[in-house]
Amino acid sequence: MPNRIQALFGIDYPVVQAPMTYIARAHLAAAVSEAGGLGMIETLTDQGRADLVGVRELTDKPVAANLMIQGWKKDPSIVDTLAEAGVRHVFTSAGDPALFTGRLHDAGMTVVHVVGSLRAAMKAVDAGVDALVVEGVEGGGFKSALSASTMVLLPLVAGSVHLPIIAAGGMCDARSAAAAVVLGAEGVQMGTRMLASREARVHDNVKDAIVAACDTDTVLLELPGNPTMRVLRVGLAADVAAHESGARLLGRITDLYFGGDMTASVANTGQVSSRIDELLPVADIVRETWSGIEAALDVARTHV
Repeated sequence: MPNRIQALFGIDYPVVQAPMTYIARAHLAAAVSEAGGLGMIETLTDQGRADLVGVRELTDKPVAANLMIQGWKKDPSIVDTLAEAGVRHVFTSAGDPALFTGRLHDAGMTVVHVVGSLRAAMKAVDAGVDALVVEGVEGGGFKSALSASTMVLLPLVAGSVHLPIIAAGGMCDARSAAAAVVLGAEGVQMGTRMLASREARVHDNVKDAIVAACDTDTVLLELPGNPTMRVLRVGLAADVAAHESGARLLGRITDLYFGGDMTASVANTGQVSSRIDELLPVADIVRETWSGIEAALDVARTHV
């Protein structure tokens, strides 16, 4: 029997691709959805918004869209853009979910909100969202330095809300998915693992840096005028973390992701990079992550 996340989206495996700006585009999203998971398209860039329509040339399976609230709070026309593209599932993040949940529901869309604290989870419940992504501080990208880890945050939220939960932060395989299920999740969301896939259209330098990373190779950068970010401690990020004189965020993120220049900007990456040791096809990542949970739990039982 499908769990609530599988039923909500009509997918075979409750494995969701994270909404990575510039990277969460049609090719990757379609590969995830074709594998039975839920691919996602980012909407902050013109190319991403175009891919809301273009992805339909690659798959007829469910594909979600991300709506970063801080980026769209002054322009609610994004809801019309999503509706015109036939989007059925929207993951909101980085802002007050009450700003868009009603509009999205009125347009017939499912709304999932990303939270990094119990307080944010309760606020999302009050806003009427349909499900939550609960992401610990070990995840890549924008994070609060005060947030709890997934191990602490996930069961805390699961014990306080009735909504179905997708776990994020530290998810990369069946073992982490099994832990997430035990802690109260009904699905997992993965960013760094999907970034280090064969289908992700980023430069090999970025992928190789993820595969080579150890458990101390990400850092939370706190810079004036910028949100706190968890990034790979390489290139520019290593210089910034070491307080090198003259080191600054240059903002040339596309030169990093697609040109391979690791000094051009910083690469949002989770601590789970230390557990990724090879590039895999998206289909293998999606299917083995969920199908392998029982085997992972059986191994755990032998150690009890």
